[in-house]
Amino acid sequence: MAEALGKKLAGDVFESFSAGTEPGARINPDAVRLMKQVHGIDMEQTQHNKPLSALPAVDIVVTMGCNVQCPTFPCSHREDWGLDDPSGREDSAFLSVMAQIEKKVLDLKHRIQTGELNGESTCEPLHLNL
Repeated sequence: MAEALGKKLAGDVFESFSAGTEPGARINPDAVRLMKQVHGIDMEQTQHNKPLSALPAVDIVVTMGCNVQCPTFPCSHREDWGLDDPSGREDSAFLSVMAQIEKKVLDLKHRIQTGELNGESTCEPLHLNL
């Protein structure tokens, strides 16, 4: 969800990439369904699960929290958004996390544009790991 929302809401400011510490065979079907309903994004057509080793070099690493121990990944800025993993829960849990990601993506975009992040006005790409 984070990669898709990053591309849709802030693709003019940074590139978004997503990977997992233990990626599943496919993207969570509830996330796919709700992202299509709410944002018109078909994640099955634009994304696939991948390991961290498949990512390019990044400037910014954003971890989602989700009670997962994240390995060290080289970057110039790192932050954790402390989100709950909605997997296996009702749609309202997914929608809540989706709204939180949307808000945080827009906030990050604003901080990059205004130079509040590491004193720079542009940083790319952005790595969002959910």
